[in-house]
Amino acid sequence: MCGAEVDQALTLPPQEAASRLATMPEGQWFERKSGRVSPKDLARAIVAFANAEGGCIVVGLHDGAVDGVDATKVNDLKQAAHDHIEPVPRVTMEEFDGGAGRQLLLIRVDPGEVVHQHRSGECYLRVGDESRRLGFRERQELEYDRGTAPYDGTPAATDASQLSTEQMEHYRAAIGARSLESMLAARGLVDHRRRLTIAAYLLFANHPQLLLPHAHVRVLRYAESERGTGIRQGLEYDERFEGSLPAQLARAQQAIENLIPTRKRLTTSGRFEPTSIIPRDAWLEGLVNAIVHRSYSAAGDHIRVEIFPDRIEISSPGRFPGLADPTSPLTITRYARNPRIARVCSDLGIAQELGEGIRRIFEEVRAAGLTDPIYSQGPASVRLVLSAADAIPADVRQRLPRGALAVLDAMRRANRPLGTGQVEELVGITRPTALRQLRALQEEGLVRWEGNSSKDPRATWRLR
Repeated sequence: MCGAEVDQALTLPPQEAASRLATMPEGQWFERKSGRVSPKDLARAIVAFANAEGGCIVVGLHDGAVDGVDATKVNDLKQAAHDHIEPVPRVTMEEFDGGAGRQLLLIRVDPGEVVHQHRSGECYLRVGDESRRLGFRERQELEYDRGTAPYDGTPAATDASQLSTEQMEHYRAAIGARSLESMLAARGLVDHRRRLTIAAYLLFANHPQLLLPHAHVRVLRYAESERGTGIRQGLEYDERFEGSLPAQLARAQQAIENLIPTRKRLTTSGRFEPTSIIPRDAWLEGLVNAIVHRSYSAAGDHIRVEIFPDRIEISSPGRFPGLADPTSPLTITRYARNPRIARVCSDLGIAQELGEGIRRIFEEVRAAGLTDPIYSQGPASVRLVLSAADAIPADVRQRLPRGALAVLDAMRRANRPLGTGQVEELVGITRPTALRQLRALQEEGLVRWEGNSSKDPRATWRLR
């Protein structure tokens, strides 16, 4: 479900709006509650939204119909955030007519600047269409990242006159807002003092690089599989894409489509046709994730998309959240570094709402029979490598000794020739074990040894 659908429904006549909301799929930014919900249970949903990207809750809808909120309960429900949540999140509540004399309660929850919890001590996070209770480690991860307020909600040193009226009108129409002012307020694009936020500036300014020169995408293409240096550098294309985030995404996407190498593959048509070495949906999801979730407070660095004859690498400023393990990306808990940007991009159909970006990338490359994506992170950035190499056949996997695949993954993440000692250190194994696994990989033709003699101290292992 597109995040804008709830706002569009609320522009309809009251009874029609209630009918639409009663049957609309719940999702990352929308949940229904029966009029019989207790303030304690309502508070759990509010906590989940506040700890994610915000959203709205409509109370008085149940089982596809309007059951309404009893007038005697309205005040208790309105006090739910104050009575049952620590610290109290920023919410707005309004009643509206659901037809047949039944009242509904609309609750809008802003993304929190800290981690919120239920008075019971439980912590929740909105993930897709559920309010997920967090375990200790997941909560620790969230607390680590919420040590400071999201940067995209801080005031920008400019005003609304610097924004593109055309781009804002397009978005206002998408969510059905009555005015540009109400549109900015509804998505947290202005703060409580009506000051423009960084998110609004990045999303709707014609040239936000005037204040944030690092907020751009750079696309490079190399003629060889290695970058090279000096006169041996194989760089043959280098262009920066600026403008608002949606604009730079569209331009960078078009450039990548024109630059990405192709191979002849058997397609669903039954013919061998030129096909991108990396599935379009995989690299595009990687690019969108980089733009939506990068650290815009990290000045001096930018998003880079590097295209090689055998792979695509996407580097983005900012590390994974908290305790997340980049070597196990499918286990990373949903967390939006830029909740306001994430929601607007979903409204515009740019980003997925269910936090499934990483999962989708894996599914696309696996469906194409390619090796799994490799994530790695340095002190201040994350890198995604999408390789065009064929996945290892099942029979080869069965023949390999236990732990050999971990060695192979470590070599892929390193993306350069490694000595035996380096492999040993990266994987955390003994030298005899490293040699045994490397030789097994060599026998299967997955790596090759390069050196002048068996005692060459500079000998290395390289991926084939």
